Amino acid sequence: MTAEPKKRINYFYDHALGIFTHGTNHPMKPFRVRMTHNLVMNYGLCKKMEIFRPKPSTIDELTQFHTDDYINFLGKVTPSNMETCIKDCTRFNVGDDCPAFDGLLEYCRRATGGSLEGAARLNQGLCDIAVNWAGGLHHAKKQEASGFCYVNDIVVAILELLRYHKRVLYIDIDIHHGDGVEEAFYTTDRVMTLSFHNFGEYFPGTGDIHDIGIGKGKYYSVNFPLREGVDDMTYKSVFEPVVSHVVEWYKPSVIVLQCGADSLSGDRLGCFNLSSKGHADCIRFVKKFNIPMLVLGGGGYTIRNVSRAWAYETAVIIGQEIGPELPSNNSDNDYFGPEYTLDVHPSNMENKNTREYLEKIMITIFENLDRSRHAPSVQIQEIPGKNIASDEIHEEEDDPDKRISQQHCDKHIVPDNEYEDSSDEESIYNSIIPAEYGPSKYVRSYRHKIIKNRSQKNLLRRLDSTVKYSDIIYPQNNNNGQFSMEVIDEVIMVEANSSKTDGIVATYPVHDKVYSLKPRRNGSIRSYYGQS
Repeated sequence: MTAEPKKRINYFYDHALGIFTHGTNHPMKPFRVRMTHNLVMNYGLCKKMEIFRPKPSTIDELTQFHTDDYINFLGKVTPSNMETCIKDCTRFNVGDDCPAFDGLLEYCRRATGGSLEGAARLNQGLCDIAVNWAGGLHHAKKQEASGFCYVNDIVVAILELLRYHKRVLYIDIDIHHGDGVEEAFYTTDRVMTLSFHNFGEYFPGTGDIHDIGIGKGKYYSVNFPLREGVDDMTYKSVFEPVVSHVVEWYKPSVIVLQCGADSLSGDRLGCFNLSSKGHADCIRFVKKFNIPMLVLGGGGYTIRNVSRAWAYETAVIIGQEIGPELPSNNSDNDYFGPEYTLDVHPSNMENKNTREYLEKIMITIFENLDRSRHAPSVQIQEIPGKNIASDEIHEEEDDPDKRISQQHCDKHIVPDNEYEDSSDEESIYNSIIPAEYGPSKYVRSYRHKIIKNRSQKNLLRRLDSTVKYSDIIYPQNNNNGQFSMEVIDEVIMVEANSSKTDGIVATYPVHDKVYSLKPRRNGSIRSYYGQS
């Protein structure tokens, strides 16, 4: 483990996920991601990372893992027509735990979009750590919903990572076993799955110490079954040596870390006793390996704890200390009673994990690893082609006898400002990107960045040639140094109250929150919003 250098952080957030609901009494609340984002913004963490609104994944991208029939069903089933398709609901396990709700497939596409795009940007060396708290839905199977999960964004993202990386290490700290991810890669040595979870009379009932993979994947599935009440010290005493041993043995070139927050103390469906700092220590430890990393959310059903933990872990990722006080301008502070602080504290729950039991599990894991060869080799082969939506494919099918218009050619020009690196951080990884993988095609984020030194005419010409954009908003000076943007086509109010120069990455805000941006020297700010 080497000294930790600065890293480029990409953070993915789609405000629309917060409007979906699994049902009034259902434990899964997508609103928790919006609460997390509010804290992230109001703590000012956006200043040290680049924030994106990802494009929803396409059906073709989802069916890289899931079956066509299953994805088509998710797009058709609604609460009103479930009674007419009971057979299919039973077949695909859509019902009690995984109910149908309006916009189900759209929700899945949006949750998966951030994970897939984070993987794509890691592949192309555009960031060192990618974060998508809306992802981490590790229970979904190839053609079956499970454990509140419908589409397995983790598997889809790992399949994308495998296009560039020989070996992917998946680490899961959710209290539930990551059965969907383990099952997907149970027969391969290209992906090693490592899960720390509660085991026994507990969903999903898988993840025994003796579940180690089969065929080429034998010894590449690692499970650490834990008992109820595990605390920070106990968790750290097993997590760090096991992860260190696996990383040294497997030599992954990228890590996917699922950070389910149902392992926190006081979770509605959990039985562990971790504090938010103990949970975050796992991220802090994995980050020290200086291996490109995709950080995802997962479970977590006491939303006031989930949002605080993920906001704190965002700060750990960027290397900034926050708390314990909550930001005074955060509208969600009423949720965080009775303590009204950032920290999630452990309780006096009994820890049923004895030292003898933990040592026995660790010895078994190390022996299993030692029985197998070290990091598997991968035959050198051409990187698979890009996943391009069908409308983009048609654009490529040019008739050699047909004159190509200038407007058509301009569509393939990437603006100078489009995929600009952070101004204050450089990549610590030297990834070689094949020339055919241009960011205008595969990296699909709608980037919210203040445009600098562009006249209105030039700005319109440069943006309109690449992707459809909605209204470009020009704020008016209100004579006291304040600049404001009104709501136009889902662009939420943004206010700039600083006289300093240069722009920073802007976010896609929530509700009517007002966030600060740095105005240009000449007193005007330009912003654009990408439409799908």
